[in-house]
Amino acid sequence: MTASLASLPIEFVGSFPDPAVALVPALPEVAFIGRSNVGKSSLINAVTGRPGLARVSGTPGKTTMLNVYRADRLYLVDLPGYGFARASKGARAGYRRLVERYLRDRPTLAGVVWLLDCRHDPSADDLAFQELLVASGRPTLAVLTKGDKLGRQAQAAQVRRIGEVLGLPEDQLLLTSSKDRAGVDDLGASILGLLDDH
Repeated sequence: MTASLASLPIEFVGSFPDPAVALVPALPEVAFIGRSNVGKSSLINAVTGRPGLARVSGTPGKTTMLNVYRADRLYLVDLPGYGFARASKGARAGYRRLVERYLRDRPTLAGVVWLLDCRHDPSADDLAFQELLVASGRPTLAVLTKGDKLGRQAQAAQVRRIGEVLGLPEDQLLLTSSKDRAGVDDLGASILGLLDDH
């Protein structure tokens, strides 16, 4: 497989409310998940090199289904964000059930890209989701977004701090920025590495 995710042909497949949806052909899937304002769409656009691929909204919580993109021999799956306070309690519960079933039961899921805002310590929602990821047993890349919002010293301090809170070594946290593309190529290579392991 080519070494660059951005060089692969890519297309939007569709939006699906059912975590058991059958995608044709069946290919390995890499899912993107994080809090609803963490910058998922922007990072998907950056890592694929397609600025308008995933719709970026100024209003958090717009992703309510599985948004699926095919990149050659894999699918990228944009999952609903968690922790969106303005969604109703019932809607939040529905999103969680969808995500839980997808993580637990999806046979073609090769790995998860878990996004965390580098400017903030992990929230209670983040820690609860970490438990869900651990329980799922899925390979997970912990990716810190919005790195351009901090200076270099603050970046290093936050990577260290977030690693401590999550119980992860710093070398398991990838700092990225959709704006200046820091870490984006490394993320693309890591995603392709998940496929090799799968």
